Amino acid sequence: MTIVCLGLSYHKTPVEVRERLDFSPASLKESLAQFECSNGRYLIEELVVLSTCNRVELYVSASDAAMADVQDEFFPCLVDFMAEAHNLPREQFVSYLYQHTDMAAARHLFHVAAGLDSMVLGEPQILGQVTEAFEKAQRQHTAGPVLRALFQSAVRVGKRARTETDIARHPASISSTAVWLAQSIVGDITHRRALIVGLGKMGQLALKALGHRRAGEISLVNRTFARVEALADRFDVEAHPLSDLADEIARADIIFTAAGAPDYLITADMAAQAMAQRPQRQLVLIDIAVPRDIDPAAADIPQVHLLDVDALQGQLDDTIAERRQAIPQVNAIIRSEMINFEEKMRQLQVRPLIVAMRRQAEAIRQRELERTRRFAPNLDADTWQHIELLSQSLINKLLHEPTLRLRHEAGNGRTDEYVETMRHLFGLEEPA
Repeated sequence: MTIVCLGLSYHKTPVEVRERLDFSPASLKESLAQFECSNGRYLIEELVVLSTCNRVELYVSASDAAMADVQDEFFPCLVDFMAEAHNLPREQFVSYLYQHTDMAAARHLFHVAAGLDSMVLGEPQILGQVTEAFEKAQRQHTAGPVLRALFQSAVRVGKRARTETDIARHPASISSTAVWLAQSIVGDITHRRALIVGLGKMGQLALKALGHRRAGEISLVNRTFARVEALADRFDVEAHPLSDLADEIARADIIFTAAGAPDYLITADMAAQAMAQRPQRQLVLIDIAVPRDIDPAAADIPQVHLLDVDALQGQLDDTIAERRQAIPQVNAIIRSEMINFEEKMRQLQVRPLIVAMRRQAEAIRQRELERTRRFAPNLDADTWQHIELLSQSLINKLLHEPTLRLRHEAGNGRTDEYVETMRHLFGLEEPA
């Protein structure tokens, strides 16, 4: 079997192209269903689509015989699949595409699942996205034995990388680092109240980071109230005008500011007044704005912890440095799993032969049962059931050891030799 990965990613593809090729859940389901009905046209037997905000990749498998016959047509057919799925002219994206074949495709997917190919080194979401892509293909019956082996191996690589190395240790973005540090101060944030002031790009990233950590209640404050209302409806959080800021500070345990206002939005006096209403509760102030939104003097108030963008960047730099040190360990895991995957692929090469052997044995069994029925037409149903079970058991036991040895020798790299021998001994023709 041949494995091909065709895709594009953030490395050289602009976001305006990536977003036009993104597979939404509905379009992915439709595309996979269409493939299931027309895979002969696309010359491939299995398909998994990995679609995230940073990459769109097709993983396909085809028989070696088909690839030999249609080598020149294979790549254009995959490009057509992507173009038709999004109603997008191929000229608008074909120059960004890359292609990996066989073990290079597997190695690439292993790097992706481990987080080595992510925009943020070691980011945790990609492993879940790889797993989800495979599960969707399974539900649509477009992932067969080859891609099943590939993606199961990739998921194992991702899990090992995260449990055996520091590649995903600690958050690795400003917003996620801030939430992680806040949690280390106030404890479990699932029962804490958070406030976000300012809803530009950084404010929205903070909102998503709090959502990932399952923060309890979240309030949004912004100068433009209509913008607050729109995001509040979308994320099921509270919306407040800027005039409510003082009251919301008193209610919050964690406060993000990302407005970049010309003057301090939260002064030391405002923080002191808020703490006077809840003196026993700690308050974490996280200022990710430039210019700063929070008066630095607020850090002098008891039970108040102030983190600014410089402190967060320093923590983030330390985290990324730790993750980079884990790269050699992750690469060692990938090398180990590549060896295992290559063995699996060699074993899969004998699968058609094993299927042919069992089909031949089943045909013989059915003929002999039919002959027995003619000679013993009066046997009762229970006796026939025992004869059926006996014949099935004999077939399974006779083929069990040859099957195990065939897979073992295939894993050792002796596939062609044993396949030819077994086909000759069992009188099996070469598959069409």
